[in-house]
Amino acid sequence: MEKYFTIEMWEDVLSKLVNWVIYDLPGLLFIFVLLFILLRLNRMLFKRMNGLLIRRARKHMEEESFETEKRINTLTGILKGIGRIIIWAVFIMIILKRLGIDIAPILAGAGIIGLAVGFGAQELVRDFISGFFMLLENQIRTGDVARINGTSGAVESIELRTTTLRDFEGIVHIFQNGKINSLSNMTKDWSAFAMDIGVAYKENVDKVMEIIKDTGADLKNDTYFGELMLESIEVFGLDKFGDSAVMIKARIKTKTNKQWEVGREFNRRLKYAFDNAGIEIPFPHTTIYWGEEISPLKLELQKQAN
Repeated sequence: MEKYFTIEMWEDVLSKLVNWVIYDLPGLLFIFVLLFILLRLNRMLFKRMNGLLIRRARKHMEEESFETEKRINTLTGILKGIGRIIIWAVFIMIILKRLGIDIAPILAGAGIIGLAVGFGAQELVRDFISGFFMLLENQIRTGDVARINGTSGAVESIELRTTTLRDFEGIVHIFQNGKINSLSNMTKDWSAFAMDIGVAYKENVDKVMEIIKDTGADLKNDTYFGELMLESIEVFGLDKFGDSAVMIKARIKTKTNKQWEVGREFNRRLKYAFDNAGIEIPFPHTTIYWGEEISPLKLELQKQAN
């Protein structure tokens, strides 16, 4: 053992240590300092971006929306996490290279593992990507009423992987974001109550449309319902001829998610207006025509002829 602890050995170790301190240590310290600076910049950048997006969103909104801020926080948090992962991955590769470790097999192994995980979790990745773009594009928000893959309901939550709806009966429906093929938002920016109003063929169409407009104007002047309406009622005219009625198409623009409340009140008032004006609201009915009565003598002659 004594031959290994000679003066020459210690001089060689000391020389290598001095060379490492002089040539390698400054580079490693610089890399660590650079890592610290990049991580701080990554955090500061997305913090500033988050604040800027929230301030701009508040300027374009009539009232402060917690859901908009939550969506912005989610997106900036995801981007900040991706940036942090990239910085750490590059840092580890540089350190390994500086230590003389061949990183080519590591990169190849990581690529194979990543490929295997990608094949196994491709559905999960698709859900996350779809959820990210749903949040980024502000397609729906919590509280909206939407139709997803043919199912309608109120949006209870939007996550990166799933979206949750609760329908009118209280049933909760959970959809994977990657499997959403059709998405209809019924309460984005503004809503509308569309109507096909049927009246009997004998009624004067111009008079009926005038009553509809007057009823809409009366609703617009209401202290409560008028605040929920964005515009006066739009009566487009005679739309089609039905089996037992002519259909008049109309629409009321409302604030988001208020179209059903306004529509129910309008229908109630219109029913009273039609009753007062004697306007008939038709309903399906069938008229049966009886043939002429055949006398016994005529019936006997028909039998003889046959």
